[in-house]
Amino acid sequence: MARTILHQELGFAPELIEHQLAHRVPDALGTAYNRTKFVKERRVMMQRWSDFLDKLKAGGDVVLLHSTKT
Repeated sequence: MARTILHQELGFAPELIEHQLAHRVPDALGTAYNRTKFVKERRVMMQRWSDFLDKLKAGGDVVLLHSTKT
């Protein structure tokens, strides 16, 4: 869910999201994952994610779905 929202709703690049989520990025040499890549951008992204979650918790941008069953 986080990956989809970060990309589609908050506009972050998939590569940046994958690094933050610590998904292994395959490469030919199989080197260790570099957790320091995009540190500044990832901080910005995580603050926006936190703000997004706080807004949901406060009840903002909630769409109520009503059942069509009678």
